[in-house]
Parts: sequence; structure tokens; C-alpha cells
Amino acid sequence: MESLTTMALNRRKALTMIAVTVAGGTMLPQRLFAQTADASLLIPGADVCVLVPEVTEGPYYFDPTLVRTDITEGREGLPLTVRLQVVDAACKPVENARVDIWHCDAAGLYSGYANQTGGVDTTGATFLRGTQFTDSIGLVNFASIYPGWYQGRTTHIHFKVFLDETNVLTGQIFFPEDLNDTVYATVPAYARTTTRDMLNANDGIARQAGTASIATVAQEATQYVAALIVGIDPTAVSANFGMGAGGLPPGGFGGTPPGAPRAPSM
Repeated sequence: MESLTTMALNRRKALTMIAVTVAGGTMLPQRLFAQTADASLLIPGADVCVLVPEVTEGPYYFDPTLVRTDITEGREGLPLTVRLQVVDAACKPVENARVDIWHCDAAGLYSGYANQTGGVDTTGATFLRGTQFTDSIGLVNFASIYPGWYQGRTTHIHFKVFLDETNVLTGQIFFPEDLNDTVYATVPAYARTTTRDMLNANDGIARQAGTASIATVAQEATQYVAALIVGIDPTAVSANFGMGAGGLPPGGFGGTPPGAPRAPSM
């Protein structure tokens, strides 16, 4: 049986890399997209496409081999649809790209890790992780919850986009701080006795990513929808390629499992 990484991706083997929506690239309003692009296919409100260098994934990634829309597994929190649209350098939607996302729960805990805050061990768990393949207009939608936070990082969701077995885009999605404040102050699942020590403005990875990686968030009757257009560049070379598990040197950087000692920022 074909692996998830192989399935539906073989036709993209000629590509040599991708880049992600983070800071340092050119922000292109939809009205300035290439004439061949059809702006009507793009996520409403997410009105820019950015092709830029990728950011670190941190040491949190593993592949639970779960192709699914709903990744909550019963975790408490504010319902959130995560909507990503993968487009190419001309902002044309990319079909059949593999997209993985993962993030912490309302208490700031990741699935699949030991030695987290309070000695919590989630080894073997797979909550808030999943995979989908983009549709004909480059879209994926994940049913999740609003991410919590942990000391040392601002609120974020991780994602990867695979175009073939080796070419991987790694990025992070961030949220408007006024919304973070509202959710954490009003939704009981996010209640803490401690105060956040890291916001978008002073989180190094968020500063590198810039405003292009802050999701467009809309409130619906029973949930929020966080949308982001992810621009990929098939001609770039991935900084994560060939660096081993998780795309990082041994020990990693950019955050560690909550409660564990953190490596110096890079």
C-alpha cells in the first residue's frame, strides 16, 4: 500500500522545493496577480499571496498517518475551521498537494510528547494532528479548536505542504492578538493561573513570518474560521531538506514540548 507521502504526489517529483507565506517576500494584492490568475477562486478576505523563505517547524512534527477533516478527538475548546489554500507563483490554485497541520490544545499541550507542563505525557495520542489533500481550487479545511498557548511562544498553528516525497514547505499560522485576548479571557477551556509571556510582537518566529502569516479570521454562528493563502515557489530550495527528522539539526530549535527545557532561539 502506498504511503501518504507517495499517494497522489508522484506527478510533482520534478519540483525541487517550496517556500511559504512568511515575511521577507513580496506581498501581492489580488488586483495585481498575474493576468492568468483567477482571483474569484481565492479565499475571500485573504487578499495577498506571498512567496518567501520558510520558517522553522520546531521539534513537534510527526506523521500520525491520519487523512481526516476533524482533528479534535474530543479536545475541549472554541470550534475553529482551519482553511488553507495552496497556490503557485502566479497565485493559481495547486491541486492534490498534501497538507499537514498540528497544534497544541487549549491547555497548551501537544499530542505525542512526554514531559510536558505538569509532567503530562501524551505519548501515543494524535489529537489536533491531521492530513488532507488540496481540492481542485487548492483548498483544505480542518475542523479543530482554537489553539492554546504555552510559555515561550505566541499562539500558532504549524503546517507543512508536500509536493512530493521530499519537497516540503514548513510554516506557522498566527492570529490577531485582540482575538487571542478575547478567546483566552472568555472561554473557560483556556483559563490559566499564569499569564502569556510571548505575543506576536516579541515572538521571533512570528516577527520573521510577518503579517502575511496572520490568518484572516471570521466569526460564524458556532465557530471561527481562520483562512490563509499559502504561496509556493517550485524553483526555490528548502532549508529543511536533508536535515533529518523534523527538518532540524539534532535537538532542534524554535520551541520545545511545553514544560521541557528550551534550546536557545535561532
